[in-house]
Formats: sequence, C-alpha cells, structure tokens
Amino acid sequence: MIVVTGATGNVGRPLLQALAAAGERVTAVSRTAASAAQLPDGVRHQTADLADPASLAPALAGAEALYVLVAADGARLNPRDIVGAAKAAGVGRIVLQSSQGAETRPRNASHDHLRAFEDAVRQGGTEWTILRPGGFASNAYQWAETVRTGRSAAAPFADVALPVVDPADIADVAAAALRDGRHAGRTYTLTGPVALTPQEQVAAIGTALGEPVRFVELSREEARVNLLRFMPEPVVDGTLAIIGAPTPAEQRVSPDVELVTGRAARTFADWAVRNAAAFK
Repeated sequence: MIVVTGATGNVGRPLLQALAAAGERVTAVSRTAASAAQLPDGVRHQTADLADPASLAPALAGAEALYVLVAADGARLNPRDIVGAAKAAGVGRIVLQSSQGAETRPRNASHDHLRAFEDAVRQGGTEWTILRPGGFASNAYQWAETVRTGRSAAAPFADVALPVVDPADIADVAAAALRDGRHAGRTYTLTGPVALTPQEQVAAIGTALGEPVRFVELSREEARVNLLRFMPEPVVDGTLAIIGAPTPAEQRVSPDVELVTGRAARTFADWAVRNAAAFK
C-alpha cells in the first residue's frame, strides 16, 4: 500500500489518479475530510495531521511507501518525528516533495524547514527519493478571478522567465519513485520544458480561452502585500527573491521529468488548456 499526504492538493490529486490507474492500493491523507468526488475509485481516505505524527498510525498500518508533501506552514512540523513514525510503522520507502529553493537558496529562511525534512529522510533509515520542483504552473490560479471577471491578470517581474512545472508531471515522477526502488537515493529537480515570463503565461491562458487577457505589472511591494494575505512572511520574501531575481540554476530547464517518465515535460500551454475552465 502507498500513503499520500497532502492528497487533496495540486500534486496530490493527480498522484492519487496515477497510482490508482497503476493498480496500487492507496490511502489518501489530508487534515480535513475528503469527498468521494475528490478521490479516485478504490482509494481510501484517512484524516491525519503531520503536526501530530501519532495521528498517522492508522494510515501507515501496512504501508510500504509514503509520499510526504510539506505545506507552506511546514515550519511547525517535526521532520524526524514524522520519518520516525513511518519507519516504526514498517514503511520502507519515503518520497519527499521538497523545493528547488532548498538547494538554490541555502540562506533563505523560507526553505529551512524543507532542508530539515531532506536531512531527516536521508538519515531516517528507509529508502528515500527527494523531489525538488521549481515554480508550479498551477500558481496561475491566483489570476483566475480577475481573468474571469475582467480578462486581466496582475503579477510582478513581467519579463523574468522561469521554467514552471506542471503539477501533473510532479505527480508522475512521484508515482514512479513510490513504485520503483531504482529511484532510491536520488534527488530530482523538476521543471517545465521552457522558461516563460509572467506575460507569456498570461498570453497562453488567453490562447486557451480563445480571447486576449490583459497583463498588469505589479511593483514588488504590491505583490508582497497580496502574497502576505495567504502565505507566511518568510515564504513570501523567499518567493519574491526567486521570481524577481532567479539564479542561473533556477532558470535552467532540468531533464529529470523526461529522465524518470520517458517523455518530455508538459508545457505551460498544455496546463492552460487542461485548466481553462477555471478562467472562464
């Protein structure tokens, strides 16, 4: 059996689908109840909170592999207790969703908790694989309301390009790592196939909709105020540092999605077409 934490999120949902389609027995874990519509057929749900590792015990019973997804508020978690609970339950393989910034921004406090998780899984006594995605294509959902109501989208750093990754690609790499021990001891950087600016992403959404979407550039401070409404301050500052002044490594396209899945990474345009309904 495979246990997936963060199961109702942008990566968790396609990961459940990929594992179920492969015939795996899967337990979906989230902090709140999940409706049947959120889960593929045959996937069971267990409510648990990573902040209380003991609450994971019912979900981990009989599990062979665990997917650990750490949310933005992950600084409140104890990585070693979570890994210890998994090992005590007999879990032999852990796949951790970290972030590219854990490597590229070693001095950023926003990624300290992810580095702690990486250390914990490496030293935890199980097989491990670490996934380090860059920015998500699904971050474009932040524009959904203004695109729906006024066909406009606002963002800072209009001309700064990054190779954002489709969450479905993260899910496919995760499914492979959870099912196949050949990925043990590997760390994968996951990106899309080409770097795009925010303006180019907005244009791709317009193409998917069949009508233009106006781009509005925000100042850094305007963007910071907006992000602080739903993200902790260290995470906001770390995010703005990456999207505003990326390092060469953060702008580089990684081959790892293709290396693991055997196919090219999906484009942002692909993501926009599949998710166009959110912007209509």
